Amino acid sequence: MRHRVIGSPSGPDLGCFTAQLGLTVADLFQRGSDVRPVAGQTGASNTSVSGQSETLSTTAPTGTVKVPWDAMAPATFAHDENGQRIEWLPARSYRWWRDVGVRGYGGDGLPTTRFRGRWASRNASYSDLMVRTGMRIEEQSCVLITELPHHAGSSGGYRRFWLPGEIAKGGSARWVYVPYSGVLGLDEYVQVDRAEVVEEARARRRYNVIRRPIVIPDPARPLTAVKTGSFGRATVDVRTLKPAERFRLLRDTDEGLEPAMFWLGESGAPLALSTWKDLFTTANARCEAQGVNLAAHAHLLRHTFAVLTLEQLQRGHLAALGEMNVEQRRHYVRIFGDPVDWVRRRLGHASLLTTVIYLHALEELEMETRMALVPDDWEDPRDTPLSVLGEERPPAGGAVSRGRR
Repeated sequence: MRHRVIGSPSGPDLGCFTAQLGLTVADLFQRGSDVRPVAGQTGASNTSVSGQSETLSTTAPTGTVKVPWDAMAPATFAHDENGQRIEWLPARSYRWWRDVGVRGYGGDGLPTTRFRGRWASRNASYSDLMVRTGMRIEEQSCVLITELPHHAGSSGGYRRFWLPGEIAKGGSARWVYVPYSGVLGLDEYVQVDRAEVVEEARARRRYNVIRRPIVIPDPARPLTAVKTGSFGRATVDVRTLKPAERFRLLRDTDEGLEPAMFWLGESGAPLALSTWKDLFTTANARCEAQGVNLAAHAHLLRHTFAVLTLEQLQRGHLAALGEMNVEQRRHYVRIFGDPVDWVRRRLGHASLLTTVIYLHALEELEMETRMALVPDDWEDPRDTPLSVLGEERPPAGGAVSRGRR
C-alpha cells in the first residue's frame, strides 16, 4: 500500500506499510516541534512545523490561530482494509482552514477588511458543529430548531439531542453531544442571522404560500405536527418525518409562522444539501487563493471528530476510572463505556470494526504528534457531570422512527 501527502499532486512517496493503516504527518509535525495553537499572543515565539522558530508579532483575536506562512499543514490520510481513504485534520489545521476558508480571514489566520461574506458566522457554526459532533452532512442539514440545543445559558458543559432515525443514515438514531462552544455559536446564529431572515420572510408572507405545509401548531409540543393533504388532516410525530417533509415543516409561534428547519438561507427558506456541499468547495478555493495548503470536505470533518475524540477520551480513561468509587464507575461505564465504543455510538456505526480504524490511525502516530493533536480548549465530554449527560437509552418515544435500514 502506498500513500501520498494530501495537498501536493505529486507528494513525497512514503513507501509501503504492512499495517492495516499507514499514516504520515511528516509534513505537519516534526519531532520536537511545538505545534500548539497560538491565540491572543503578542511577540510569542513559536516553532513552526518546518522546525524554524518564528516570532508572532501580531495579536490574534481570541479563538483564532496565528499561523506562520510556511506552516503548510496537509491533512493526514490512510486507507482501511477495503481501500477507502481516511482523511482528517489536526485541530489546529482545522481551525486554520475554517478561519481562512469559511470566515474569510487572511492566509496568516487573522481577520481582514477585504472579506464581505454575509454568512461567514453561520457557516463557521455549521462546520464547527460537524467537526465537534461527527454528524454526516445529510444528517446535520436536516436537523430542526426544536432538536438542536441552541440556548446557551451560563452553565457550560456539553448538551445533547436525539437524532431521529428518519434522517440518520441507516436509521442509526442516536444521541449527539454538542460542546458548549458549539452551543454558543448556534445561539448567536439563532438570535441574529436566522431571526433576521425569518422576520423578512414573514413580512413578505413567504411562509403562507407553501404548498402542503406540515405545521407544529403548539411550540410547547414540538413533537406533534399536523399534516394536510387530499386525505384531509392528520396528526404526525415529527420524528417520523423524512428529510423532504422536513423542508415543509413550519412552527406556528406567537410571532407567526417560521420554518422548523434550523439552517436557513437569505430568503428565509431551509438550505438545500447542495448549498452545504458548495460551502466546502468555496472554502477550499479561498484557502488556495490565500496560499494555504489545506482542503476539507464534510466527511473529512467527521473523520477528524472521530480521531480527535478518541485520542481525547483515551488519555484520561483509566485515570478517570481509578478516581471513582464503585457506583460512580458503573455509571461512568454506562455512559462512556470503552472510548472506541463511545465514538462508535456518536458516529452511528453498527459495527465496532468500522470505528476501530480510527484507533489504528492513532497507533501509527508518534507520541509527540498525538499530544499535539487536541488543544487544551477542545472541550472534553467527561468534564460535563454524568447526571447532566444522562443515560444512553433513547428518549421517551424515541423508538417511533421507521428509520431506513
